[in-house]
Amino acid sequence: MKRHEQWLADRVYLNWAGPYFKAYHFRKAGVGSSQGLRVQLITDCGRQGAIFFFDPSIGPGNFRHFFDFTCERVLELGYNLSTSDQRTLVHPTYTETIDKHFLKPQPKDCSETGRCNQRYGSITIDLISINEQPGFIRFFANPYHDDIFTPAHSFDELMAAVYQLPPADEQVQARIAEYARE
Repeated sequence: MKRHEQWLADRVYLNWAGPYFKAYHFRKAGVGSSQGLRVQLITDCGRQGAIFFFDPSIGPGNFRHFFDFTCERVLELGYNLSTSDQRTLVHPTYTETIDKHFLKPQPKDCSETGRCNQRYGSITIDLISINEQPGFIRFFANPYHDDIFTPAHSFDELMAAVYQLPPADEQVQARIAEYARE
C-alpha cells in the first residue's frame, strides 16, 4: 500500500494515462499504429469500454499500479467500490488470474429530475494475467436502462475524466524502472 502511495506521489501514472487515452481515440477513428500502446474497443451487450494491452516497456509492477490507479480515479468521480476480488483458474497449460474492481455510482438523486444520477453506469475494471504475467486491463461501463436513472454519460467522457492528464516530464519518465518489477 505504501509503495502504491509513493507511485501516485511520484505521478508515474502520467507515463501511460495520456498515451492510452490517445491510443483509444486512434482506435475509435480506425487509425492503427505499430508503435505505441495497443487498445481494443468493447462495444457489446450495451457495454462500452476498452482493453489496454500490457506492453513490456511498462513493467508488471507499473501495470498493476495503473490498474489500481484507474479504480481510484473512478472513485473520485462519485463512485463506491462495490467489490474487489481475485479469481484464479488453473488450466492444463497455464494459470489465469483475474483481479476485478466493480464500482457503482453513489446513490444520490438528481435534484432537477428526481431520478438517480447514474453518471456513467456501473463500471468494471479487470486485470487479466497469465502465469503471473499481466496481459491486459479491461475497463468498461454498463449503463442502467431504467427510468429511475438519469441518462448515462458517454464512455468517451469517462475516458477523458480518468485519463486525460498532462504528459509525463523527464523526471516522471525516469521513475518507470523504479516500479517496473514489483
